[in-house]
Amino acid sequence: MADQQVHEIMTAAPVAVGTLTAVPEVARRMRDEDIGAVLVTDGGELRGGVTDRDLVVRVLAAGQDPGSSTVADACSQEPVSVGPGEPVDRAVELMREHALRRLPVVDDRGGVLGVVSLGDLAVERDPTSALSDISMATPNN
Repeated sequence: MADQQVHEIMTAAPVAVGTLTAVPEVARRMRDEDIGAVLVTDGGELRGGVTDRDLVVRVLAAGQDPGSSTVADACSQEPVSVGPGEPVDRAVELMREHALRRLPVVDDRGGVLGVVSLGDLAVERDPTSALSDISMATPNN
């Protein structure tokens, strides 16, 4: 049996914003879509990622004006990613090595296809775990 591939467990069509997107707009997208992270793209290519924590630490705590800051001010640089045809074990290895909770999945030109999250891995690898239960739960806001 062939190794399971990343595209089989990834979450497709993740939320992505352009590098010039204003921080308040990114925060609203996170709130409205009930997510804690978005990918940052430029011309359709992955440029980084930003989490709700990044907005707090890299913008608010740094004393920057959120109203005049863009997501480029808060996003990670030099993102780590994986291809859709890579083995899931490679995604796990990269996530461990770089202490990532989310790993973007990109095509050979850097176009964003999806994301592999810790929750995706838990649901796939250990469906009876607490993390799997939490990941499958519907938020009740």
